[in-house]
Amino acid sequence: MSFRLGLTGSIGMGKSTTAGLFAAEGCAVWDADAAVHKLYGSGGAAVEPMAVLWPEAVVEGAVSRAVLKQIIARDPTALPRIEALVHPLVAQDRADFARDSRAEITVFDIPLLYETGGEAMMDAVACVFVAEAVQRDRVLARGTMNDAQFTQILAKQMPIAEKRRRADYEIETDTLDHARAQVQDVLKDIRVRLAHA
Repeated sequence: MSFRLGLTGSIGMGKSTTAGLFAAEGCAVWDADAAVHKLYGSGGAAVEPMAVLWPEAVVEGAVSRAVLKQIIARDPTALPRIEALVHPLVAQDRADFARDSRAEITVFDIPLLYETGGEAMMDAVACVFVAEAVQRDRVLARGTMNDAQFTQILAKQMPIAEKRRRADYEIETDTLDHARAQVQDVLKDIRVRLAHA
């Protein structure tokens, strides 16, 4: 059975880039955000149940994230209902991926790993981090949200210091080379653990 490594961090900390580094080292990588995109896409498992709750959220056979944002903004009960619908589908997708993975180490890229209790299903957790100023610059440079929206997202996430404290491994993503070296160190350590298991 594949070793399950949870990969987490906060927004703009370099998690997706780090997941790519693990993939380059031969790990299988499951991405929670990509799973949601698939579920929301045309023919995705979330489309029909979402259409029952909010018909206007389904546009041209797919769930529109833009419309969902509007629904969440005007209806305080919407987000928990969306999560109740989507989280079990995401969990099933993750379980299917884990079952089918033939890699020695499978990485699960899950932004809200600790917030959702997902660490219980992992053999170890790696947390990516970077200085707060760098994080803010990265997020705002994307041009997809303003400072207030960024602060709002941060407020919903567990503080990075707490995530780092709870993680088995920490990966600082200040430079790509430094992050790659730390990924390689993490994998070396896991392989030693597997050899002695």
